[in-house]
Amino acid sequence: MPGKQSEEGPVEAGASEDSEEEGLGGLTLEELQQGQEAARALEDMMTLSAQTLVRAEVDELYEEVRPLGQGRYGRVLLVTHRQKGTPLALKQLPKPRTSLRGFLYEFCVGLSLGVHSAIVTAYGIGIESAQSYSFLTEPVLHGDLMAFIQPKVGLPQPAVHRCAAQLASALEHIHARGLVYRDLKPENVLVCDPDCRRFKLTDFGHTRPRGTLLRLAGPPIPYTAPSSARPAPPRGPAHSARPGRLGAGRPGLLPPHRLLPLGPAPGRGRPLLRGLPHLAGVGPAPGPSSALVRPGPAADALLWGCWTLTPKEEPCELHQGAPGAPLEAAGG
Repeated sequence: MPGKQSEEGPVEAGASEDSEEEGLGGLTLEELQQGQEAARALEDMMTLSAQTLVRAEVDELYEEVRPLGQGRYGRVLLVTHRQKGTPLALKQLPKPRTSLRGFLYEFCVGLSLGVHSAIVTAYGIGIESAQSYSFLTEPVLHGDLMAFIQPKVGLPQPAVHRCAAQLASALEHIHARGLVYRDLKPENVLVCDPDCRRFKLTDFGHTRPRGTLLRLAGPPIPYTAPSSARPAPPRGPAHSARPGRLGAGRPGLLPPHRLLPLGPAPGRGRPLLRGLPHLAGVGPAPGPSSALVRPGPAADALLWGCWTLTPKEEPCELHQGAPGAPLEAAGG
């Protein structure tokens, strides 16, 4: 995630005697083995990709049309192939900020996900230039989801439903391959059309094999998983990468505070979600200017349960049914 660094390592059995699952970082043995297989497959793919990198300057092969996006670690350009004229998206990562291994990792995670309707398709072309590493993907031309979210208004509810269903499917696809996305936010969701009917997940630099041990070095940010945001020593809590809850990769739920006109995620001095305390009977009603989407009682209880700091206390509905089913079934 932006603003965070992490140390990684394999999950080891801990000293807790509560259960074998806790000793595996909250994972079952089968889930841990799936993550280890995904890690080995990525290592093999990275080794092969390093041997097949194209050594050339980008402008020798492609003509830049316009920028598509800019981030802390690199930029995305719309380019065309100089001989064939094919439009492509090129992600360019400067060498001073990116190691060869880091580039190969993100490149190969994208390749390993194959083709999915809600995931940006990566092409198997990696380029090493004098000053940068680059790889090619399909172009998505209408920007990211954040540009469509109006302050204090949000997205139209039908668009939220479409987005939730498509991203839930994408996350299930990623989790089925033993990987955890870890960076779900509007800036990483690309919009395929001006009417917000189709969406694609992008940016897999923070994706990790399930079971990777992570130690977060920075403070929690608004879309941090609640179980990772509890008070901790200065170096942060160590936890294994696993499909998270609200706002952190749970297949079936998205962070509604980033899509609907609700409040920010919980934090020091922040409300849970604007209006939800009132719906639960513990706070005043929101002001008349709020275009609050009111969930039913069951959905309200489900949303509150998503903010628990302990994975074992999260609502059981999150572990049942198809992606998107828990909130839909609860009337959200």
